[in-house]
Amino acid sequence: MSEPVFTLQHTDGAARAGLLRTAHGVIPTPIFMPVGTVGSVKAIAPDDLAAIGAPIILGNTYHLYLRPGDELVARHGGLHGFASWPGAVLTDSGGFQVFSLSSLRKIREEGVEFRSHLDGSRHLFTPEKVISIQRNLNSDIMMVLDECVPYGADYAYTETSLALTTRWAARARAAYPAGTGSNLLFGITQGGFFKDLRCRSVEEICALDFDGFAIGGLSVGEGKAEMYDLLYHTAPLLPSHKPRYLMGVGTPLDIAHGIHAGVDMFDCVLPTRNARNGTLYTSLGKVNIKRKEYAEDDGPLDPACGCYTCRTFSRAYLRHLYVSKELLSFRLNSLHNLTYFLRLAREARQAVLENRFGAFLAGMEGLYPEEAAQAAGV
Repeated sequence: MSEPVFTLQHTDGAARAGLLRTAHGVIPTPIFMPVGTVGSVKAIAPDDLAAIGAPIILGNTYHLYLRPGDELVARHGGLHGFASWPGAVLTDSGGFQVFSLSSLRKIREEGVEFRSHLDGSRHLFTPEKVISIQRNLNSDIMMVLDECVPYGADYAYTETSLALTTRWAARARAAYPAGTGSNLLFGITQGGFFKDLRCRSVEEICALDFDGFAIGGLSVGEGKAEMYDLLYHTAPLLPSHKPRYLMGVGTPLDIAHGIHAGVDMFDCVLPTRNARNGTLYTSLGKVNIKRKEYAEDDGPLDPACGCYTCRTFSRAYLRHLYVSKELLSFRLNSLHNLTYFLRLAREARQAVLENRFGAFLAGMEGLYPEEAAQAAGV
């Protein structure tokens, strides 16, 4: 008998440490997945990712379908061959991108009709087509097509959307029956900001026996306290013997609270986007490297970090690169931020294994007091 997709190794309260098995490696969880939307983590090469210990990255079905095209990627060995990435790949179905292009799309039972943001051409994503695209990409983990409802959507709209997402999920499962191949398929729970609908979505999606389950539709404009309330409500409802994925949510404190709620997998563009804007995460808190106070600071960005950036360059040099608009700034800043997020996940995992996750979370709240206050509704 083959080994299970997910093995739960230890728990500390609701926080979990486990192993996620994919066709391209076994991934210790909790894990943060760097975002490589079009098959490239911005400013970071695959050898950089390997050096900082990233076992999995995220790509996006919508963007890769439009350019360069999933069939072209398939001819070049899938995303692993095309991007020369030996690790695992998770691809988002494109549902969130279609959600964000609301003026360019129309949702109906068959699927989502949308106009390309590149050239205005018309396309149709059905649940079955999204599976076909991701199989061409040879994603280790494929996501089903869903509708991400906007923050503030009323109960009636959210309930109708939830039912459509469930029907689409059933069609995706039928298009890729369990055991068909080495690609894993995750379902996505929705339900907006109504707890009873969140419960209903979990019940319906989990009945379809996916390889893992995601929480979608958070971090779409709500306050932090509201997001955490829904997160702590929803995560424990998901099956304990399968991986749990919180989609697109990701300040360091968000990740710590997600782990505390029982989530295993995270992704967010925040570390690389903020790196390009000069905001860096350190063991001492956030650093805005563009500030004049760093102009003659010869110390490392983060004395507790062993990444290439911190081992090699001073804060003064990093500031100089940023204010000079040097492209190297993107790479060095992104390399550090991704190192920080990956180390956060590893340290959280160790804290779970050693039954001290409560202290770990308290430490994170102390490092980000303003966010902690927002989460508490202060």
